[in-house]
Amino acid sequence: MAEPISLPSADTVVKTARTFARDLVERAIATFLQAFIGGIAVTQPLDGSMWYAALAGGVAAALSLVKGLLARWKAVQNSASLAAGV
Repeated sequence: MAEPISLPSADTVVKTARTFARDLVERAIATFLQAFIGGIAVTQPLDGSMWYAALAGGVAAALSLVKGLLARWKAVQNSASLAAGV
């Protein structure tokens, strides 16, 4: 006879999803701000537009979101990190 499947409680699933989402959003916002500030530091001396810096920050944040979702797909974790055990 087959072993019964043990599923986590709904409370655990919601907490896990909430933890992951908060981690992923925090990483994306931090990536945007870092890329935006870095973009401004580069565009000011080169007489570039601040909108290019904002665009660079947006692209970096979008890539950060995709990376976090791939990390979640890779293994069931509460983290958006690709590092094992995080």
